[in-house]
Amino acid sequence: MKLRDRILAHLRQRHYRPQDIKALGHSLALNKKERNSLKFEIRQLLSKGSIVHVQGDRLALAGEDDTRTGKIMFRQGGSAFVILDPLPGRAGANAIDEPAIQIAPEDTGVALHGDKVLVKISPQMSRARNGRPPEPTGRVVSVAERESNTVVGNLTRIRNKFYVNVDDPRFVQDIAVGDPAASGIKPVPGPGDKVVVALAEWTARHKPLEGKITQCLGKTFEPGAELAGILIKHNLDPKFPADVEREVAALPSEVAATQLPGRLDYRDTPTFTIDPDDAKDFDDALSIETLDNDETRVGIHIADVSNYVRPGTSLDREARKRGNSTYLVGTVIPMLPQKLSNGLCSLVEGQDRLCKAVFLTFDKKLRITNTTFASTVIRSRKRLTYKQAYAFMFENSIAKIRALPVPPAHQTGSTGRALKELTDLELVDLQHWLRSLWKIAAKLRRERMAHGSLDLDMPETKIFVDEKGYADRLERIENDESHQLIEEFMLAANEAVARLTRAHKLVSLYRVHDEPDEDKLIEYQKVLATAGVEAGDLTQRKEIVKVLAALEKHPQGYVLRSQLLRSLKKACYRATPDGHYGLAKKDYTHFTSPIRRYSDLVVHRVLAYYLIKHAGHPVPADYKFGYSAGSMASLGEHLSLTETNSAEAERESVKIKTLEFFERELSKKKKTKFDAVITDVRGAGLFIELTESMSFGFINKDSFAGDVYFPNASNTAFVGRKTKKYLKVGEHITVVVKKVDRFKRQMDFAMV
Repeated sequence: MKLRDRILAHLRQRHYRPQDIKALGHSLALNKKERNSLKFEIRQLLSKGSIVHVQGDRLALAGEDDTRTGKIMFRQGGSAFVILDPLPGRAGANAIDEPAIQIAPEDTGVALHGDKVLVKISPQMSRARNGRPPEPTGRVVSVAERESNTVVGNLTRIRNKFYVNVDDPRFVQDIAVGDPAASGIKPVPGPGDKVVVALAEWTARHKPLEGKITQCLGKTFEPGAELAGILIKHNLDPKFPADVEREVAALPSEVAATQLPGRLDYRDTPTFTIDPDDAKDFDDALSIETLDNDETRVGIHIADVSNYVRPGTSLDREARKRGNSTYLVGTVIPMLPQKLSNGLCSLVEGQDRLCKAVFLTFDKKLRITNTTFASTVIRSRKRLTYKQAYAFMFENSIAKIRALPVPPAHQTGSTGRALKELTDLELVDLQHWLRSLWKIAAKLRRERMAHGSLDLDMPETKIFVDEKGYADRLERIENDESHQLIEEFMLAANEAVARLTRAHKLVSLYRVHDEPDEDKLIEYQKVLATAGVEAGDLTQRKEIVKVLAALEKHPQGYVLRSQLLRSLKKACYRATPDGHYGLAKKDYTHFTSPIRRYSDLVVHRVLAYYLIKHAGHPVPADYKFGYSAGSMASLGEHLSLTETNSAEAERESVKIKTLEFFERELSKKKKTKFDAVITDVRGAGLFIELTESMSFGFINKDSFAGDVYFPNASNTAFVGRKTKKYLKVGEHITVVVKKVDRFKRQMDFAMV
């Protein structure tokens, strides 16, 4: 039996009493070699949350003695909650959603936002409030691991002392720092600068939290300083190590003829890309061919990144470490250097590019009759934006289509040719191909929804920046038919590859979405009831489908759909084909974005292995597959974490730029009027959502002129004391921005 298993077995014994590491070694009768390994094994078990420290430095299984490990998340008011780590044997597909442990401000100890903590669970439940049921409570016993030893914030001065207010408003402690003049940083940071602070050890709650300034990023709220703060907080680096740059420099600038043997030549077949206005890289392209017997073959061509990024290279190790590209407002932190992400791998218009492809053949009734896989070489005929594609799909006037602009050059990796430069024949061809593809995609979508796939796509707010990096325009992006066209073919390709790898029992990565937890769905059902939405048994897929349909026209639809997403489990990467609940698919993986997701690059390598072993493709000179079930499982866990980190950075970037946009609105002489919907009523005022930008704000009751308003008994409306006027949840109102607090990240509005 391995030492780790012996440790766990000993701790599971019925009569075990917590021991320190020295006593544990004696109890296990370890030899000298094993005693040397004991500390390492204990550290590993502690970091995984399998065991915990209790009664000081003594050890026990997690969950014993009413203690558990988990991640603490603070609220702005100082209270917190702990998301518990899974118990041993209950991770992955076996995970059980447990309620978070609520922690009062005075019970948070020396924990900081995001730390891994040991929490002692109390038998006392919290009281029900704001429609939330009673929840378990506890107190922090100790901090097992700091999320970060550095923070970013705004430097302030009070009399002769200096403090840093951390950017994240959930970080409730100010940090005492020494005189910046003694930091050695030139120029010397001053009040109003955004700085990086290395935290000192914090051992007692009654003592101040201290730190040392290590870097000055510039003036707080300037675009460059705000971006630098996000990069540091989320450990993102726009630069690549020197050894990676050297490897990339040695790659060719163009596709060479020597790389074409064994590839299907699709350079003369109608092929094009459809992407957002501000796309930096282009992973995927579609081709369309008419075959005999009225059949149509659609090719989903995906950039063959695996041809250039080889296992074992510095380039591959760095891509794996990053896990994915991170798309911040106005910029991208790429997974791959620009020569690849925006150049050799990007399927730009008019250039030869290498791809891996899935070919779907449809009969005249638009049923899939054949699926094949191949390596290809393509030459995209046109880089289309979604707006341009939508016009080709539904606008009959070629003159109106031709008048559509290209996206601004500073916002995108490639503008493509302007439509006005294309001939009438080229425009008519594009119109015909896109309408033919949409006819197929629309049927795929209808069948997918009929099979129970959840329509979880929601409009998003795109923030565009000016050439200086300031937010100057918000645009609501709907998931219209041009987006759906691309989505359906990408889903079909992902499903086809997953089905192939599962059927051939190939070691691979899968995109997994587990069944939701019943308790979470019951809670969500109560939330729906308060919003006047009737729902049946949400453990039945058809009932969730009905709810989603009802929310399409509900005034709080966006908020309620967002809450549904939070009630479902989070999709992740796993080495086992455990299915995708949201899409109602047994087989699903990520294959279509290898420029920006390492998971897709790995799946490309798996497909290449299949093509070599089963389809007779030539074997590259230095070919080695190199994946095992164990290494793939570990990789899935790593990529799920990097994805979460990037998503958090992207959300923070959007929040900062949204605040920046509305702060700039304050300086305008003529105030912009915004349509908003009332989402909640509280004693202090109304919470609102702006319908166009989907931003959230608050209207203080003191801002209402001419009357005094108060909430009704059910908290569903504000009522004027004199006028008896009702302002109800779900009602549309017109507002102007009144106040923006960049530090608290809050916005106040006033009714017009």
